[in-house]
Amino acid sequence: MERKTALITGASGGIGLELAVRLAKDGYQLVLAARSEKKLLEIQQELSPHSVIIKRKDLSRMEEVHELYRELQNEGIKVDLLINNAGFGLFGDFHQTSAEEELNMIDLNIKTVTLLTKLILPDMLKEGKGQILNVASTAAFQPGPLMAVYYATKAYVLSFSEALEQECKGTGVHVSVLCPGPTSTGFSERAELGSSKLFQSGVMTSGQVADSAISGLKKKKTVIIPGNKNKLLAQAVRFMPRKTVAEIVRRTQERA
Repeated sequence: MERKTALITGASGGIGLELAVRLAKDGYQLVLAARSEKKLLEIQQELSPHSVIIKRKDLSRMEEVHELYRELQNEGIKVDLLINNAGFGLFGDFHQTSAEEELNMIDLNIKTVTLLTKLILPDMLKEGKGQILNVASTAAFQPGPLMAVYYATKAYVLSFSEALEQECKGTGVHVSVLCPGPTSTGFSERAELGSSKLFQSGVMTSGQVADSAISGLKKKKTVIIPGNKNKLLAQAVRFMPRKTVAEIVRRTQERA
């Protein structure tokens, strides 16, 4: 039986790393892409003797996204499962946060997901099989004061993924979107969220989120929300006025 290949972006830690560990045990060949070559080499050694190919790329740069795809083609690597996991957030009032960081976030959270999917999806459609998992967040379901741009990028990922799944209906290709709530990863440190009420109210582990993601992929679910609490919250905001939702999010995001 031909071995399947999974390409995972942002695979040097957190949810991406946990997904890599589980997929390696399921027999996948892995292609792991991230900025830190040192961390990727450590993961490659840790997952030995599983087949792990590492690609040091700054995927917020579109030329490096194209470069990654060209390398895969030149090496004859066909992607059966694409996991667009790379991304980051930034905390603070929009008028005070760094414009450069916000634009870099839009590049990584939106443009990279869009471009890598644009490059790989036609190959999957030609084969008549394949899966794509885009990592969004429960942030995708509401506006997010104090993380306005991050929440907006994840709303894009959710909408984009749901639309693609409908477009791919009947082709043999399936698109899923993972929407975790607060999760214990390096994300909260980079976003400076450690002292926010949101992250002090209880978080899931990266492993728990990865387990939910794998289960959802096997069932070919479109929207995967790990944890009953997160499922409930994602549904609840649909029945509240948007202004009220924004006020509630603001209170939960504030420093404890």
